[in-house]
Amino acid sequence: MKKILFTLIVLSFVYNGINSQTQSHNLMPVPGKLKFTGKKFRINENFKAGITGGSSIRVEKGVNRMLKRLAGRTGLFFENPFVLKGINEDSVDMSVSFADSVKVKLFMDEAYGLNVSENKITLSARSDIGILRGLETLLQLMDSDSAGYYFHGVKINDAPRFPWRGLMIDVCRHFMPIDVIYRNLDAMAAVKMNVLHLHLSEDQGFRIECKTFPKLHLKASDGFYFTQEQIKDIIKYADERGIRVVPEFDIPGHATSWLVAYPEYASMPGPYKLQRGWGIFDPVFDPTKEQTYEFFDEFFKEMTALFPDDYFHIGGDENNGKHWKANERIQKFMNEHGFESTSELQAYFNKKISKILSKYNKNMIGWDEILEPGIPKNIVIQSWRGKEGLIKAARNGYYAILSNGYYIDLIQPTDFHYLNDPLPEDIELTDDEKKYVLGGEATMWSEFVSPETIDSRIWPRTAAIAERLWSPQHVKNIDDMYRRLETVSFRLEELGVTHIKNYGMMLRRLTNNQDISALKTLVDVLEPVKIYKRNSLRRHFQQSPLTRVVDAARPDQKVARIFRKKVVEFVSTNDIKIRNFIEDKLKIWSNNHSKVEKLSERSPVLNEIIPQSKNLRDISTIGLQAIDFIKNKNVPSAEWIDLAKKIIEKAKLPVAQTELMIVEGIEKLVETVLN
Repeated sequence: MKKILFTLIVLSFVYNGINSQTQSHNLMPVPGKLKFTGKKFRINENFKAGITGGSSIRVEKGVNRMLKRLAGRTGLFFENPFVLKGINEDSVDMSVSFADSVKVKLFMDEAYGLNVSENKITLSARSDIGILRGLETLLQLMDSDSAGYYFHGVKINDAPRFPWRGLMIDVCRHFMPIDVIYRNLDAMAAVKMNVLHLHLSEDQGFRIECKTFPKLHLKASDGFYFTQEQIKDIIKYADERGIRVVPEFDIPGHATSWLVAYPEYASMPGPYKLQRGWGIFDPVFDPTKEQTYEFFDEFFKEMTALFPDDYFHIGGDENNGKHWKANERIQKFMNEHGFESTSELQAYFNKKISKILSKYNKNMIGWDEILEPGIPKNIVIQSWRGKEGLIKAARNGYYAILSNGYYIDLIQPTDFHYLNDPLPEDIELTDDEKKYVLGGEATMWSEFVSPETIDSRIWPRTAAIAERLWSPQHVKNIDDMYRRLETVSFRLEELGVTHIKNYGMMLRRLTNNQDISALKTLVDVLEPVKIYKRNSLRRHFQQSPLTRVVDAARPDQKVARIFRKKVVEFVSTNDIKIRNFIEDKLKIWSNNHSKVEKLSERSPVLNEIIPQSKNLRDISTIGLQAIDFIKNKNVPSAEWIDLAKKIIEKAKLPVAQTELMIVEGIEKLVETVLN
């Protein structure tokens, strides 16, 4: 009996240990089917990886990149630092096999199987793209202990939930050079995203070389544009990582840069000049001239040959129609054709554009404004104004992708994006209609980012979006997501992403190379204002500096988020350890202001943030007093209550386009005192 009991205890320990590993892994996205075995595959300098089935340059390069990253993490001098080809499975530690080398396109096969035992790693897939996805999972399984480095033992069968998992980068409002694109492609591949959407034309600039109409890049780019050779390099770089590149040329609105170069296609007489501010502008193509469509036919002939993807984005958003309404000839055209609104005229335009793209074997994509009766069924709707556009598209037999809720430029928290599902459980679509929902796309509009800040707005939050679009729907534990995101964020640095590194650099510049600790203490609890508030608080233009505290401050600041969470735990449990944690933070913040003031004496750029530093001091003092009332079970005076409320309300107001992110926690402490 004792022997049986001991065996049960051991089995229970082993089972719980394995289960614990399953719960504490750092995989993101979480694989579809995942089982941890509790085993470890130890890594040493003799480690060999070989392709034992299939032939693909994409896989060769992918395994070599994996080996280089593995060497970089471990410091091991591998005797075989490159993948071995055409080799017997028994002669390598890691066997890679697949059936086909496939085209990077929508609905490509990305499934893979990964088995890691004590003595062998086996990665298999039907396609070479699946192998790339499995390699990223393997790298996320790497861990270490006192004995060295190892891979966790697993059995994985994995495939994406959605076939369209994208990131849109606006390179127009602020140009993003090719190194920004490369490092973000690497980061996308690391979290299994598969579409890079490049927004290439806008009111502020036209960002690609056009040989047919060279005035587009010569007159409307300020000299900042991609050459066609660079675009080819980007497409090749993306293809090697299993990522499609979808171009967007925004028409008929958001068209100022086009019309700077070729005003003869405009709805109103020129001349035009590039817009330097942000917003919705009036310039729009004239949809009544046949010359307009001849122009686009020639333009698309060139660009569709450059971009191999089957899909081509024409924008179609935010046309205010003012120039159409102001043009008597266009109004006459509308009357003759029975168009009662400018949206009907735009639908006419879109149909003709779609026909041109079909001529060059491309399917048209557009923002949800293009969804009008009679539009061809081969188009894709990108829903940005709400989920209504996605639902309407799917019900009417159009493919759709969701961007509403994935606007990462709006500085919303990670969990908001994470819980935003293209197909939530309560969505009112039939099973057949759900098949038209392809996935989603994070959108990085560039009004308020530069090459040195864009990564901090994309990462690490976009990794959570990537998981939402890859992993099973039931994977949505917020606390576990944030835990895993810490490791993913750190690992992205090895790919050159600057979201962590540039924070300290920007703070050093802001302090004029003084000690940054006091400023960091402040900025760690600040975030840029949300949604579209920043430009309304202070007008920005293309040449405005993006080097201020608001630019250094990052979305979803960890320090503030954890503080708010600890306050919630404290008021519900009255736990002494949590209380001590809160008090320690509040003491640091309440004593920080004088240090920030001293920094500003040598760095005047900090003067604008001094009122926010005072707010942090004052609200932290109130928080400490509230803790004291709770601790001693004392009742505050009416004067204190009035003062506390005033300080809290003041601290809620933005300062220098930043928000103080601990206010909610302090307010909860005060409410606890009053209750």
